[in-house]
Amino acid sequence: MIRFTALLLTVLTGFAGLVYEVAWQKYLATLLGSHAEATAAVLAIFLGGLSSGYALFGRATRWIVERARRLSRPARLLYFYALVEAGIGLYALLFPQLFGVAQTVSLLVPHGSAGLGFAFDVGLSALLIGPPSVLMGGTIPILTLALAGDLEGSTRVHAWIYGFNTIGAFAGALAGGFFLIPLLGLDGVVVAIGSVNLFAAALFALLEMRGRPAPDFSEPAGAEPVARFAAWAAVSLLAGFAMMALPTTFNRIGALAFGSSQFTFAMVVAVFVLCIALGSLAVSVLPRIPRSLVAGSQWALLGLLFPLYHVAADAPYWALAIRVQFSQIEPAFYLYYLVVFLALFALLAVPIGLSGALLPLLFHQLRREVRNLGSVAGRLYAWNTVGSLLGALLGGYVLLFWLDLHHVYRIAMTALLVGASILTPLVLGPMPRIVPVLGVLSMLVEIWALPPWPAERLSSGLFRTRQLSADALVGPDEFFANNERSQVIFYEDDPTSTVAVFEPDVEPRNRSIVVNGKSDGALVGDYPTMALSALIPALMAERNERAFVIGLGTGVTVGELAALDESREIVVAEISQGVIAANRFFEPENLAPLQSPKVEVIRADAYRALQRSSGRYDVIVSEPSNPWVMGVEMLYSREFLEAARRSLAPGGVYGQWFHLYETSPDVVALVLRNYASVFPHVSVWFTLGPDLLLLGFDRPERALDVRALRERFRRPDFAAGFERVGIRNFPQLLAHELLPLGTLQASELRGELHTLRHPILSDWAARAFFVGRMAPMPYYLGDAQREASDRNSLLRSFVGDGGAFPEGVFESVTHENCRLHRHKECATFFALWGVQHPGSQRLADALARSQKRLGPRNGAIAPGRLAMLRGFHTGEGLGARFTIPAEKGLALSNDFVDHYHHAAPFDLGLLERIWTHCRGEDCEEAEREVLEGLGRSYRDDPGRILHPVEHDRVPPLEMPRTPETEALSRYQGPE
Repeated sequence: MIRFTALLLTVLTGFAGLVYEVAWQKYLATLLGSHAEATAAVLAIFLGGLSSGYALFGRATRWIVERARRLSRPARLLYFYALVEAGIGLYALLFPQLFGVAQTVSLLVPHGSAGLGFAFDVGLSALLIGPPSVLMGGTIPILTLALAGDLEGSTRVHAWIYGFNTIGAFAGALAGGFFLIPLLGLDGVVVAIGSVNLFAAALFALLEMRGRPAPDFSEPAGAEPVARFAAWAAVSLLAGFAMMALPTTFNRIGALAFGSSQFTFAMVVAVFVLCIALGSLAVSVLPRIPRSLVAGSQWALLGLLFPLYHVAADAPYWALAIRVQFSQIEPAFYLYYLVVFLALFALLAVPIGLSGALLPLLFHQLRREVRNLGSVAGRLYAWNTVGSLLGALLGGYVLLFWLDLHHVYRIAMTALLVGASILTPLVLGPMPRIVPVLGVLSMLVEIWALPPWPAERLSSGLFRTRQLSADALVGPDEFFANNERSQVIFYEDDPTSTVAVFEPDVEPRNRSIVVNGKSDGALVGDYPTMALSALIPALMAERNERAFVIGLGTGVTVGELAALDESREIVVAEISQGVIAANRFFEPENLAPLQSPKVEVIRADAYRALQRSSGRYDVIVSEPSNPWVMGVEMLYSREFLEAARRSLAPGGVYGQWFHLYETSPDVVALVLRNYASVFPHVSVWFTLGPDLLLLGFDRPERALDVRALRERFRRPDFAAGFERVGIRNFPQLLAHELLPLGTLQASELRGELHTLRHPILSDWAARAFFVGRMAPMPYYLGDAQREASDRNSLLRSFVGDGGAFPEGVFESVTHENCRLHRHKECATFFALWGVQHPGSQRLADALARSQKRLGPRNGAIAPGRLAMLRGFHTGEGLGARFTIPAEKGLALSNDFVDHYHHAAPFDLGLLERIWTHCRGEDCEEAEREVLEGLGRSYRDDPGRILHPVEHDRVPPLEMPRTPETEALSRYQGPE
């Protein structure tokens, strides 16, 4: 019973250890950054601590047992282990405070060079997570000796301990990645898991009801000395190296196949850990263990890695074959990941299970020769963890400066081949050399003759495909042959990312950069977004002398900033070596920024680089990847925004790219809340379709000075930049403003914030990415928001308060919105044009041109739609008394909100009047749903909700027959 209970507790401690690792990685990313060096440093500290702990506690168990024997006292190893667990738990309770102290020290101590600063912070990190990592190394050596009843059964007990502890780690990987951190935050997680350790410590202490002398595991007479332990240690080390390099490679392949979200990482780690656990437990059920089994398992593992190599090359296709089986709905999220988990498990169970069996099998061989089981387990696992450390540093970092992922995979296979070659004579005895040597050499040739993984397949980004197509299930070769439309002209696996440059066959100029399978910019299709991300903040800043750009991408944003006459210095923080190397393929279209003496590119994590940069910047542009991408969420955190605000010069502007595609309203609202919680003045613009540009100001005077903005817009350098985007006049530019200054701040934005200590954005964003829908732009239509937008709309200020828009302005604004895929705004302005200039020939001509551009099937500016919108502008038809069902009321209301524009506002009273005509039991609930979405002023005023009794007082009458009322009566909802 004691052994069974202790084994169950090892599940808890394994769970805690993996959750700590996930939490520490996120903690230390704020101290070290999220770049490859930081990840490697954290892994090295953690694995180094474990290795030291295995060795240290292996020696400690020998000393405790020998001392107990000398004194004829119980060894009380379970009590000793309870103290170890209590130490981990108490340290976890203190960790949030200790981390805060380390952050303060890091910022206060002058670092000098970047390298010295990073080394100093690595030292702080070692002080933070080194002690608990060492304590975690006590599990295997202490419990192996404490729970083993005799020498014969010690292998089974050891395999149980290793297996049960690893089962807990499997659960911790899933729980930490999917649930705990978004739910509790980092501080809450380490405190909660610290309590788990303390609970386990208390139970281990209770299990030590009575001490007894440890069994005598002295080596039998005539046993061989331990002279060959170095060979066994080498096998353990090489296996540790390979089985850390391979998961690192599979994590990167998983990111290319499923998208580089935290869920992909958690899933791959969990599958590997579970397979290792099952391999260990399989050893525990063997009735007998022949000496040849340990060597045979390694040769079998090596043989299975050959077909696995070929499967990995087509991983994006097989991921697509799974993804298209699931609907784009939230309830399918967990079912999808369950199927992904089962598919990965079916693929990896046998090979990775064999790797998990190795350490218990090695222990079985060594326990016949080594006096103390705890000591041998500690030494064996210490060397294995040293190998894991080398696998993490070399396979996951250093080698990728020069090699690609398929090279690392083959190096891991080579390490296993060498290990198996050492192991075979150890267990089988001497054999003729020529046969095994030839066999090993031939297998080595086979390993390095494997073809490289095809770049066009790995970087295809099929994880963004959610619809089942005719050729989705035809097999990888036929699928890629049917869908090959571009050539890969650059490919590199660097320590952080897999970077490819695609050149389309049809339009070679439209080269795109693809990072981890996701396009991060195309020269033609994304040029407006990339260029306007530079030009709009620079236009609104008081000066443009110094700029800081987060993310190099295609280089267009940096190139546009460097082309401005005032700019003197542009610092670019780019985390990926591959992205920097690929930039030459976008010249000269990106204006060749890396050849400009104004531009300095630093390969660094943006958060760390900005915190430690000298001086202040007039313009900061943040153009990272999507927030569902692991690590990117830091750049959307409140702490990062605060660091950016502190780095702005007086009158400076911070520009942040964001998107409305493949996201959700909750994610958009969270990003806007975070932004508004830091910057006192915020405006929101669009660049191209669903791409947004958030602008943050400390002081708004320059951003509201239409005359000064227009003068700067006319300057030759700015005019040339905007011309490259297709913007040829000032009203065209002003058409891009969606939320004028003050609109967001006038809203009481209630809800959670995304912070570094409680990161929720990556979780929300990754779930929304799975659904893959377009999120609406929140327009904040409360009274205070509308007053702010009426006062600060740049387009209305340009035209003049209360005045009608000149037809030239309408022509520019409608053209710009339709050209850049803002069709609802285009329709709203066309409708207002028809109200202010009825019968205009210029309006008719502009409508014809825009409809031709949109195509005959696009009903965004169809006559019926425009008639309805004119009714929203004039109120004609909405004052009549007529009857509508709740569904039609919702459709009208949603179109009212979707087409509302702060420069061309509708009368919000008209929205209420729609609901005076609603009949039916569902009217009140539908009306509340609409009005609650318009701003807090409506939520807090019950009088704004019209009750059914009031509806009954409105008699149903026919509407007057006008184009607007006819359109409203026929309206069935958005097309």
